[in-house]
Amino acid sequence: MTVPASGRKRSTITDVARRAGVSKATVSAVLNDTAQVRDATRQRVLAAVEELDYRPTVRSTATAAGAAAARGNRSVALLIREGDNPFYGEVLAGVRAVAAPRGYTVLVASSEGDYAAEQQAVRLLHAKEVDGLLVYPVLDEHADLSHLFEMRRRNFPFVLLEGVRGLPASLVDVDNRAAARAATEHLISLGHRRLVHFAGPEYSLHTRERLDGVREACSAAHVRFGDEHVVPAGAHLDDGHRAALAFFRASEPATRPTGVTCYNDLVAAGVMSALAELGLRVPRDVSVVGFDDIPIAGHLATPLTTVHVPKYESGRLAAELLLAQIESNAPAVPERRSLEASLAIRASTAPPGTP
Repeated sequence: MTVPASGRKRSTITDVARRAGVSKATVSAVLNDTAQVRDATRQRVLAAVEELDYRPTVRSTATAAGAAAARGNRSVALLIREGDNPFYGEVLAGVRAVAAPRGYTVLVASSEGDYAAEQQAVRLLHAKEVDGLLVYPVLDEHADLSHLFEMRRRNFPFVLLEGVRGLPASLVDVDNRAAARAATEHLISLGHRRLVHFAGPEYSLHTRERLDGVREACSAAHVRFGDEHVVPAGAHLDDGHRAALAFFRASEPATRPTGVTCYNDLVAAGVMSALAELGLRVPRDVSVVGFDDIPIAGHLATPLTTVHVPKYESGRLAAELLLAQIESNAPAVPERRSLEASLAIRASTAPPGTP
């Protein structure tokens, strides 16, 4: 037991909580500034800290991880962006394949593409003392992403599964621009010259990277592709269906696009559903390409040509990088790993007018 010079027993967080009339979790949240606490409560806690001369024990990340290991309650969290997207299920399987055998419970939270929800989730998970985070970040041009930079500053273990410009952090991803370019080149090689891209949500860097890949392929092949050929859609099945209904209803048959690239497979499935509703056949009237290769892609009525992303491998590799950070005694050195995407060609693409 540590005894201060005065001879009094050293105060504990339990003593502070009892004096302030709050829980130990609230005391921890105030001291670490990890959650929103009402001002009156915060002042009461700080007053108790001062009265009791409480000095929290400072532990390194590695020491904290070791203590968690001793308690047998180690955990990591995967923060995703869309709870209805099967894409994340395969990533999660890869994470668990690495984490579970080493004694880590894997928690999952979804921001649903909302910046404030992501920020709150990061704070709460940190307050719950998870040992590390795997994050699909929500990008907001009006936000400073301070919660991510703060994790980096504190050397809290985390790995990104999509890049954040200017943030030196470990990252596991694929070359989205090159993959989208290859998908577009596939349509061009089949003879398509009237193309349209159903773009993803603004909160994703992948949205911009994949659109850039489409533009590069069209530019290299001298295929006209301007802003009018980009249709804002989103990340969900309904987004693709809604956007495609509106776009193709307004398109003249003589100038209607014959080839479509999509932000992801859910959007592509929604586009194909809308085309069927409008009496347009895939691929005879319109060829469709997705992105991600989620399990259902190959089992649609017309199997979907799509970019295959190694989702399980992404989760597995990201988990390995994260656990290495958690169990290291040294500050994390950012590592960036790029996995290879490939094109899975199925029945949803063919030369224009192919029966």
